[in-house]
Amino acid sequence: MSENTNDSSNPVLTFEGKKYLINELSNEIKESIKALQIAETQLKMHQDTLELLSISRNTLANQLRGKLKNLE
Repeated sequence: MSENTNDSSNPVLTFEGKKYLINELSNEIKESIKALQIAETQLKMHQDTLELLSISRNTLANQLRGKLKNLE
């Protein structure tokens, strides 16, 4: 799903290869579009969080590895 807003007075939604004039869609469809945009934003946020957690986990494992190496 992408939203082309080159002409802000008549934005276009491209969904599954088809283009739709957003201003001509029903309010119910517009709400579905908003819900989908929110879901996509949330997914991106959680993907970023997972990436940060993975980096943190790797850093902690490296620190532990270094500390254990000092014991040998």
